[in-house]
Amino acid sequence: MLMSNIAVGLDIGTTKVCVVVAEKDEIGKLNVLGKGRSNSDGLQRATVVNINKTVAAIKAAVADAERESSIRIRGVNVGISGAHVHCIHSNSEISINQTGIVNDSDVKRFLEKAKTNIRYLDIDHEIIHVIPQEFIVDDQDGLLDPIGMAGTTMRGSAYIVVGLRTKIRNIKQCVEKAGLDISAVTFEPVASGISVMKEREKKSGVVVIDIGGGTTEVAIYIDGAIRHSEVIKVAANDVTHDIAHGVRALYEVAEELKIKHGCAYSKLSGEDEEILIEGIEGRAQKSVPKSSLTMIIEARMMEILELVRESVDRSGYYEYLNAGAIITGGGALLPGTEELAHDIFGLDIRIGYPEGVSGGIKGSVNNPMYATVMGLVAHAFQSNLTVDQGNMLQPELPPDIAPGIREDPPAQDTTPAGKKMVNRIKTFWDNL
Repeated sequence: MLMSNIAVGLDIGTTKVCVVVAEKDEIGKLNVLGKGRSNSDGLQRATVVNINKTVAAIKAAVADAERESSIRIRGVNVGISGAHVHCIHSNSEISINQTGIVNDSDVKRFLEKAKTNIRYLDIDHEIIHVIPQEFIVDDQDGLLDPIGMAGTTMRGSAYIVVGLRTKIRNIKQCVEKAGLDISAVTFEPVASGISVMKEREKKSGVVVIDIGGGTTEVAIYIDGAIRHSEVIKVAANDVTHDIAHGVRALYEVAEELKIKHGCAYSKLSGEDEEILIEGIEGRAQKSVPKSSLTMIIEARMMEILELVRESVDRSGYYEYLNAGAIITGGGALLPGTEELAHDIFGLDIRIGYPEGVSGGIKGSVNNPMYATVMGLVAHAFQSNLTVDQGNMLQPELPPDIAPGIREDPPAQDTTPAGKKMVNRIKTFWDNL
């Protein structure tokens, strides 16, 4: 069976590694076939610090996803983040081909020229994405997809994402040592945005805030295109460290306290109560007022959100955020985060869950912590990075099952007719 509509996302985070295998159904929705998750301590602030631990975490997550999906995973779309990643705006202008009708080749030449227009890209950095922001064909501006437009000249702008070559290489090395092929590398704020945004929000103006374990990622979308992004080196792990220090407990105990009793907004904390804390190494239990725990969490979450607000202000796009903000990632699960963010940003706020998931084990990924990995899967489909495009997925079959048949075959195994109508512009992101 040719599984040409299946893609895999791999999110290598500071605290966890997530893998999702999904296929597209006949209406373009994602059908989740399997997922895997493992704890990760081989990264700090989204940067690899221990190759062996990272490889082991990837293998464990992949093994879980393979067992659940009955598919042997080979090619993956890998997420990348970290403070070393930054973005450059670049303008470009080309003459349209002799037919006078914009085609795919024209768009590719436009984006190639946008890359060459970068003057200060040194040998230590490499390009991750070249993302078109706007096309202008003669006097027709504001175009997101110029294919088929008539004209003589096409100009516009692109958003170029670059990162440190050595840090990107370390991520790739871990993936390859885990026995996987890399179909593409995707900037994680881009993936998170794809996952949680609705089309109307993207057009109206919205900021996506992904609060992960080691970093907080910011991406601003205006008029349907990304305009600003930043990675902030303060995130949910810092909340846990503050709790551990504040109540003098082990990190693992502090993380449990955060999950079970945490609140990011003191006005919602309710009546005070005493919370029992496990003693360290056989010492007696002790208690801490819930109000004290809330104060510790609120202080750090306020710092994170204020740093995001400063990033938004620097971008110059605050006044254009008509759709407000979407907060996602594991840090979004803390009660009170939405209310605290509303106070700090003065915008409409919602918590972002993965969009566009229709079936399979949908419920298992209906969580903000899976926003990035689901966005990686969605981006793989948008960029045509499926099996027939080199994403080497093969069925994992017991010896007694005939080759070419999945253990749990889907109702339909044909590529949807609408598959070829995906956004053509995004196919260039990882092919340049």
